[in-house]
Amino acid sequence: MSFKINWDALGIAASVACAIHCAVLPLIMSSLPIFGMNIIDNEAFEYFMILVAFGIGANSLYHGYKLHHHRAEPYIFFTTGILLLLAKQVWHQYQLVFLAPAVLAIVYAHFRNYHLCRKADHCHAADCNH
Repeated sequence: MSFKINWDALGIAASVACAIHCAVLPLIMSSLPIFGMNIIDNEAFEYFMILVAFGIGANSLYHGYKLHHHRAEPYIFFTTGILLLLAKQVWHQYQLVFLAPAVLAIVYAHFRNYHLCRKADHCHAADCNH
């Protein structure tokens, strides 16, 4: 029995985890500075999370592109989302303006990639059993 990773599901999960981190963590973890821990608004941590989302997402989209659909559309949405996340870091005062469209673009890229992979016709005349 072989183990296969569903990269789209992992990418969607990473995007949702990022959204939860950005939206909920500040509310729940606001007492961490009292204990000397600061992961909220920690620039290094934020860039690390963006890098992780980029790595998982790029791998997921590459798999779908290379093996299934050969369409750039998911890459366009994904890249837009990552750029918006980076913009959120650069223009921190507008982070809420950039966050929602960033997460939506990244999650949509993974859903679109998943849909295109499922829609791809891999049945070639010589390979079909029917």
